[in-house]
Amino acid sequence: MKTYVLDTNVLLHDPRALYVFQENNVVLPLAVIEEIDDLKRRQDEIGRNARTVSRELDELRGGGSLARGVATAKGGSVRIEVNHHDLAGGFPPTLDLGKADNRILGLAWSLVRELAEPVVLVTKDLNLRVKADVLGVPAEDFLNDKVDFEALYSGVRELHLTPGEIDAFYDQGRLPLSGRRRPHPNQFFVLKCRERPSLSALARFQAGFLTPLALAEAECLGLKPRNKEQRFALELLLDDQVKIVTLSGPAGTGKTLLALAAGLEKVMEQKTFAKLLVTRPIVPMGNDLGYLPGEKEDKLRPWMQPLYDNLQFLFRDYPALQGQKGAKGGFGAHDYLLAQGLLEMEALTYIRGRSIPGQFIICDEAQNLTPHMIKTLITRVGEGTKIVFTGDPEQIDHPYLDASSNGLTHLVEKLKAETLSGHVTLVKGERSQVAELGSRLL
Repeated sequence: MKTYVLDTNVLLHDPRALYVFQENNVVLPLAVIEEIDDLKRRQDEIGRNARTVSRELDELRGGGSLARGVATAKGGSVRIEVNHHDLAGGFPPTLDLGKADNRILGLAWSLVRELAEPVVLVTKDLNLRVKADVLGVPAEDFLNDKVDFEALYSGVRELHLTPGEIDAFYDQGRLPLSGRRRPHPNQFFVLKCRERPSLSALARFQAGFLTPLALAEAECLGLKPRNKEQRFALELLLDDQVKIVTLSGPAGTGKTLLALAAGLEKVMEQKTFAKLLVTRPIVPMGNDLGYLPGEKEDKLRPWMQPLYDNLQFLFRDYPALQGQKGAKGGFGAHDYLLAQGLLEMEALTYIRGRSIPGQFIICDEAQNLTPHMIKTLITRVGEGTKIVFTGDPEQIDHPYLDASSNGLTHLVEKLKAETLSGHVTLVKGERSQVAELGSRLL
């Protein structure tokens, strides 16, 4: 049995962290409760999680004294510990106990010396883990929702076949995969032949068979795929049977552009969906500019500008549309689409509580979402709606997320075996030679 001391950021990342330590004991320093209380009034995901933690603790309080410890369903316990003030005998006096982080560290340091069982400080704060290591306090990140990013499912495999098998694939339009490691639904394959290197094919795994790509050569608003990964992505984006699509890859590989082109094709040309809804997390890179003036659309404009740039590119051959005046008096393709009700831009802040049927949803920069935020968004999907998540797990601006713990990689790993979902990792930059060079070398 172990004792885990939880930092505030762990609970703000996942309020259910109280219950994931199985039969072990969970200790919350009183400083954590104070920080939770200070954050509960915030009108964002952090405030919501703070309020959830408060409710969970209040419910636990009904099962006994939190000061002595309340038993959990899996044999462990949760208790709240008053911070130790008697830290004589080794705790550095240079660490200001007026700071909550140092009081949390002080409690863990004291428990290491008091308890016979192992004590571990769990925090997503890298610097606090470093300070704990210096003081001899075992510390680790919150690993419950971690994914092995190096082994993350890419959605694409290479498969070597005999010439006869590839000929049969072309002649019959499908090929069974008996006797081989069974792929995931909607996984893509690059079929190659060792005996005849010029003989190859691109395939998709469906219902036990490898099948040729049916939609990958489609043209969406004049946009055609430039490489095999983009062809795979378009195959998923245009297939109405695949309700959840995840696209990951470095900057410039075409994730957002392909998703927008496919969404507008489905809304404007094929009329499959009533509207294209685009959202992205409001997480700044670097220092924030503070409050922005105007109504909601005006405040969203700086955050949505990358999407506007892509829309302008898609409608570059429509000069009449470029000159249309939008509802807000601006000019451009996005203003026209907004005025016609074909496009909606929404901040994730306002997604909770909505039910969204019959729409094509794109969540851009999904790597900046927590797994819980991904769940919140995906549970808004109504009948007849398709949702697409795009992002680069190696470009994260959220302070407590990384390539292994963000919502996008979590979603890819959890849904890879589901027939309603599909994933492709794009690898080749197509934005420009400069962008490709920067992504590869810098």
